[in-house]
Amino acid sequence: MPFSVRVSNYQNNTTLNICDAKLLGKKIVQDELTMNISESYYGEKFVEKEEAKSLLKTSSIINMVGEETISLSVELGIGNENGIKIISGIPFLIVFKM
Repeated sequence: MPFSVRVSNYQNNTTLNICDAKLLGKKIVQDELTMNISESYYGEKFVEKEEAKSLLKTSSIINMVGEETISLSVELGIGNENGIKIISGIPFLIVFKM
């Protein structure tokens, strides 16, 4: 299953926005919270699992959405299940590596 990613660099930090590709373009709404999984934020390119792993390992700040994406990050020891938030059944996690 492909992942959709956008990578940016700022002040020696690599930021990775990554989501399950099937979620790209969707809007998630729960109560007063709305989250757009937009192409402009997550959609620079599609990558397969091995490249996604590499990006997750080497990025300083990671903003991730989706079951496949977050399962992969937890499997790699990046992030913690306690930090995962669920928005309309979709998991969301932000990780800052120090």
